[in-house]
Amino acid sequence: MNREQKRMMQRQGQVGADGAPASRRTSTQDVQRRRSQRTKPAQFIREIREEMRQVAWPTRPEVINYTTIVFFVLVFMSLLIFGLGYGFSKFVTFLFQK
Repeated sequence: MNREQKRMMQRQGQVGADGAPASRRTSTQDVQRRRSQRTKPAQFIREIREEMRQVAWPTRPEVINYTTIVFFVLVFMSLLIFGLGYGFSKFVTFLFQK
């Protein structure tokens, strides 16, 4: 194990500063700690609603404009890639015929 791995394991709490394995909590303490950090489902839904209110939603004309732009760029790039592939295949075929 190299120094970088030891430092990473120390940051993650897997080993102590001296390199010895960190002591594990008992499973009941660990479960109690996780339960105390959990939010109730109702609180979770309230927090989701609050976050969704803060989102800057695009207007209908903006969505139509963005969709149109994406569609035309998609068509253009598809035609460009097809054209380059077709052109290179014809060029390679021309090279190998002679």
